[in-house]
Amino acid sequence: MKFKSQQFGYWFFASAMLLLVLQVLYGFIMGFAHMGYDNLHEWIPFNTARAVHTNLLVVWLLLGFMGSAYYIIPEEADREIYWPKLVMPQLISFLLVGVVAVGGYHVNWWEGRKFLEIPRPLDWLVVANVLLFLANVGMTIWNGKRFTTTSIVLYLGLLFAALLYLPGMIAFDNQTLDSFYRWWVVHLWVEGVWELIMGGMLCFLLIKLTGIDREVLEKWLYIIVGLTFLSGILGTGHHYYYIGTPSYWLWIGGVFSALEPVAFLGMAIYAIAVARKGERKHPNRIALQWTVGSAIVAFVGAGFLGLAHTLPQVNLWTHGTLVTAMHGHMAFWGAYAMINFAIIAYALPQMTGRKLWDQPSAMLAFWCSNIGMICMTGAFAVAGITQVNLERRMGLDFLRVQEELHVHFFGLILAACLFALGIGFFILNFIRHGTPNTEAIGMDVDGSISDEGEFATS
Repeated sequence: MKFKSQQFGYWFFASAMLLLVLQVLYGFIMGFAHMGYDNLHEWIPFNTARAVHTNLLVVWLLLGFMGSAYYIIPEEADREIYWPKLVMPQLISFLLVGVVAVGGYHVNWWEGRKFLEIPRPLDWLVVANVLLFLANVGMTIWNGKRFTTTSIVLYLGLLFAALLYLPGMIAFDNQTLDSFYRWWVVHLWVEGVWELIMGGMLCFLLIKLTGIDREVLEKWLYIIVGLTFLSGILGTGHHYYYIGTPSYWLWIGGVFSALEPVAFLGMAIYAIAVARKGERKHPNRIALQWTVGSAIVAFVGAGFLGLAHTLPQVNLWTHGTLVTAMHGHMAFWGAYAMINFAIIAYALPQMTGRKLWDQPSAMLAFWCSNIGMICMTGAFAVAGITQVNLERRMGLDFLRVQEELHVHFFGLILAACLFALGIGFFILNFIRHGTPNTEAIGMDVDGSISDEGEFATS
């Protein structure tokens, strides 16, 4: 680690881990409710649990992205964070907004718009917080000693994510208009600009872990960015099939949704090829596993499984069913959760000076969480297909169908237990690293000085 301000990333990562635990807990509440054991309904109704579960996902991922930026940007710009005294107030205020929002959901203080439930007064606080974050990171880049494609792509992803949050704050009386612009936030985040953030983080990690020439890797990054915008923007059309928009969205959404997996396939090929041809054998192999695994699982979850049900002829039946949950869980896990885990696994030893990547808990975290998520995805797939056949094709009552799905959620709960075990191992390893150590500044984990902040081979 080269700069003291990179240590700020630790506190964002630690906060993200706390919220991840809460998100998993609310996921279990929903899973048991699906099995018919909704004993907490009086205190935590299902719709509240769902809102908390999905919003915690967004918040902890954003905390991970912010922490990654505070770690990556100083090293890429070759200078300290521009306003270091503003970083911790920005983190604390962001967490306070999140806590108030989650508490509000439990007393029905929300907008009631799927994925954008946060009350309007808190929206403005989020905007102010994110603007402060973007200004700090942006000034660091602008006043840095060098400009890199990696830092620019990462920053543009964060900037566009902030700009695309604004359409979700516009109030419409018309339901079609409201849904139309709501997807500008939801879709263009997760299948658009967040992919830029993922691409920037992926490029940084591969440079550090493999030793492949930066120029080669950043050329790949240009291609991935181009594919993302080519397919992702008009791919928003697959959300417009049945909300009252013109019928031409069936064609636009269908065609460009079919192209969306290409960007994720490019990321997977990119990561695998670089990992195999790497010139440096960095000892932190678990960080490389998370990095390459993120690209592969993102292609399967976001690319392949997304394509499997976004074509109009299929989506006619699967829209609004558990098939969407099948796609969503593996997509978010692969594309965004795993890349956050990758940067945490790489950065922790650099920030603390403790090389604990070869611990059994580190390997168990990777395999238990990934196998658990694959099994959860399978359970959602079986439940979703069953739901489509019974409810959409045979016309059975919705609540009657839910009773038939109880057995599938028993399997899902078992898979979720394995997944949660993996998360537990990851957090255990996180705690074992301890807090950042100032002695690690300017030193690599093997104790040698590195001018580029990379692992110095001997």
